[in-house]
Amino acid sequence: MASGAETGEKKDYIMEHILDGPDLHSPFGHIHLPHLELFGFDISITRHVFFMWLAALILIISFFVSTRRRGIVPSGFANAIEALVVFIRDEVAKPNIGEKDHRRYMPYLLTVFFFILTCNFLGLVPWGSTATANVSVTAGLALCTFLMTQIAGMIHNGVFSYWKNLVPHGLPLPVTLILIPIEIIGLFSKPFALCIRLFANMTAGHVIILAILGLIFTFKAYAVAAVAVPFTLAIYLLECFVALVQAYVFTTLSAVFIGMAVHQEH
Repeated sequence: MASGAETGEKKDYIMEHILDGPDLHSPFGHIHLPHLELFGFDISITRHVFFMWLAALILIISFFVSTRRRGIVPSGFANAIEALVVFIRDEVAKPNIGEKDHRRYMPYLLTVFFFILTCNFLGLVPWGSTATANVSVTAGLALCTFLMTQIAGMIHNGVFSYWKNLVPHGLPLPVTLILIPIEIIGLFSKPFALCIRLFANMTAGHVIILAILGLIFTFKAYAVAAVAVPFTLAIYLLECFVALVQAYVFTTLSAVFIGMAVHQEH
């Protein structure tokens, strides 16, 4: 009969690799991260915090290298970065925010896109961890989009006009009274949808991969491995595509919400 510890390890195999934790997984075992407290609050560096910092560091180095040589036609890695930047500008920012206003919000949209993309791919690296599979991380990103949306609306329309124009003019008073709470709920439901969509999609793929691989250790049969490994590889390739799509979807919806706030229907 298996001991309680062994049973617990088998039971928690999937969640251990998905949830946040105080240590890093490595081929040499678990590396414990420092535990920190400030004024009684736990501000410890966790696994997902570490990989967010790593994503930020990778992006800083990548963009520094790709922009180091200015004034020439980009090639290689710099050309790939420029292609993504141009794609976000022409296919995401301009159509949704407008020809005149999109430049102001390009830095935010590019930051969100590349940060989410890097975090997604870091979770597919062996011994890596997906920070965007943490609902706190996706909620923070959604909050940034929410604040950017409200600020953009108030800058372009004025503080009073922006909030006044949330509800269309000329409607009967009963309809207006009904629409006011609906519009207010809509302001918060949009970033909530962003948060849950990214979190759920990034979590689901990892759960499926780990569950299929877990069948090999559960049944301990070569026949199961012969089927599970090709399926896992196929889902892994699909996850690479999903990592890119989810970064694109989050960025596109952020641009849509900003564009709706900037160009209100009076």
